Amino acid sequence: MSATTTSPNTDNATMDAILRKYEPVIGLEVHCQLLTGSKIFCGCSTKFGAPPNAHTCPVCLGMPGALPVLNRTAVEMAVKASMAINCTINSKSIFARKNYFYPDLPKGYQISQFDQPIAEHGWILLHGGGAEEGNAKKIGITRLHMEEDAGKSIHDGFADSYQRTYVDLNRSGTPLAEIVSEPDIRTPEEAYEYLTRLKQILLYVGVSDCNMEEGSLRCDANVSIRPIGQKEFGTKVEVKNLNSFRFLQKSLEYEIERQAQVLDSGGKVAQETRLWNTSQNRTESMRSKEQAHDYRYFPEPDLLPLIVSEKWQAEIRGGIPELPDAKRVRFMSDYGLSEYDADVLTGTQSLADYFERAAKGAPDAKLAANWVMGELLGALNSAGLELTASPVSAERLGELVKLIHDGTISGKMAKDVFAKMFSTGKTAQNVVEESGLKQITDDGAILDVIKRVIAGNPNQLGQYRSGKTALFGYFVGQVMKETKGQANPAKVNDLLKAELEKS
Repeated sequence: MSATTTSPNTDNATMDAILRKYEPVIGLEVHCQLLTGSKIFCGCSTKFGAPPNAHTCPVCLGMPGALPVLNRTAVEMAVKASMAINCTINSKSIFARKNYFYPDLPKGYQISQFDQPIAEHGWILLHGGGAEEGNAKKIGITRLHMEEDAGKSIHDGFADSYQRTYVDLNRSGTPLAEIVSEPDIRTPEEAYEYLTRLKQILLYVGVSDCNMEEGSLRCDANVSIRPIGQKEFGTKVEVKNLNSFRFLQKSLEYEIERQAQVLDSGGKVAQETRLWNTSQNRTESMRSKEQAHDYRYFPEPDLLPLIVSEKWQAEIRGGIPELPDAKRVRFMSDYGLSEYDADVLTGTQSLADYFERAAKGAPDAKLAANWVMGELLGALNSAGLELTASPVSAERLGELVKLIHDGTISGKMAKDVFAKMFSTGKTAQNVVEESGLKQITDDGAILDVIKRVIAGNPNQLGQYRSGKTALFGYFVGQVMKETKGQANPAKVNDLLKAELEKS
């Protein structure tokens, strides 16, 4: 039995104190719905949002005599995901029956893979904000195996405590890839980054939409703690059905502190399954692992062994795009970007593609990167738009950067130009011409304005030449005012200083 604990409310100081005494050991089990049009063993649609039980047939309803037929596309997606996370593909894998009773499991068993999964022994790199492989931490992946999803139970409670449960089997039979990590994660922050990197990779290779709100990506966490220096693992607790990155991190913080309180009070951590209570911000006991089911796995008699030949593997590997880690390093070497910039710009495939198209038309890749990460993403966020709906194309942003680089407009003027581009869809050149915003770069024209400003401010000129050099800013402001902000600032400073220093 575990000792009674208070409800932890973890802050940084508390967690730091715990981590000086205990080392957390964390492993994640991630269920990813594969982005196929039909289910793994039948032709029913996997489209989300249909009326309850609309996408069902005798196979996914578990009717007697209905036989499963494996979806080839699901296999290809599972192999592609496995390759992207550096797993070894097993040329032969076996489907098995995982037997347990639950209302939304119509057959009374789930078709999964047990001791012979489709892929094993992979890894994901955590960069902790960096991009070089040498600075990264490798998190091992035990296996990726295929299985079918169960249905969904919907509990409807009433004030008189009477409760009905409805079962929607539209999700039953949707193809899943379960990705199991090694217990290599040591902090909630690492768990958050691991899941972030995994989602990023799955999106890059196009095998899932990873929509956690729709259940396309779900996570269970296994967590234990042990005294610093101890080799043996502590007692493991499973936290199930974490459907957001924030809940994953919060539940791990809570569970680490809860287990530390148990050990500090002389108790023993119970091996159990817990759920995250989102309203109370705490984990709550679901069931004891001592009472866990015996799933009685045995090979699925209605499915032949799955053979993924070397030729088929080569075909699938040929369809894998450049992955985030490789793209991140290339952005740093090809475009001279910092680790941070490269990490941000490779966050999604669409953002990376947008930047590269913008940089292609711009003479300064770093400047293009700044505009993509700054003005563009800021404007999209304010407007509530996705990148794909941007009114400013990558090519047009590149043209704007070119105008800044060649001195046609200043950086300050460019912000006004961009705002008009975003609101009207016009090109930078059109906005500049229509608004008369072209920067004045001719030395003679700027010098004429400077002379007029100096002649019109004799008192300030006298004070400047008597030692009040702070008035230099005043003269700069007057010149910019006269030119409506269109004079090249660097030239204004150089020419004005020379003119003021004349005796």
